[in-house]
Amino acid sequence: MTDEKFMLEAIREAKKAREMAEVPIGAVIVHEGEIIARGHNLRETSQETLSHAELIAIAEANEKIGSWRLEDCTLYVTLEPCPMCAGAIVQSRIKRVVYGAPDPKAGCAGTLFNLLEEPRFNHQTELESGVMQDECASLLTDFFKALRNKKKK
Repeated sequence: MTDEKFMLEAIREAKKAREMAEVPIGAVIVHEGEIIARGHNLRETSQETLSHAELIAIAEANEKIGSWRLEDCTLYVTLEPCPMCAGAIVQSRIKRVVYGAPDPKAGCAGTLFNLLEEPRFNHQTELESGVMQDECASLLTDFFKALRNKKKK
């Protein structure tokens, strides 16, 4: 039940992105049962490549904890991390990642590659996939469907 509780918070973040006409992806980072950081996709707003939900949340968690090491943290994200975010997760030493929907185009937590559990790295991350998958996936499919319909008009 705890994973679903925190995934609901990540979904709330994704909805914030959607309200800003951003791709609806959201993330939260939990430490000792408490949300310490939040992020949602801001690439269109900021016009910065690095403005992914996970990277925004990681930066906030680093500041909150006062360290680049997030060893006792869990990251909840609505979409499977891309290669950039998966690399940042490994580098930040996040203990566990829980994601909702798989990403067939860029997923690097099991779909295309699994950078999070790669044994050749000096850190591996526990991984849980498919938590509230339907809800997370529908945020994305509904968003892109509306975008396509808008472009047709």
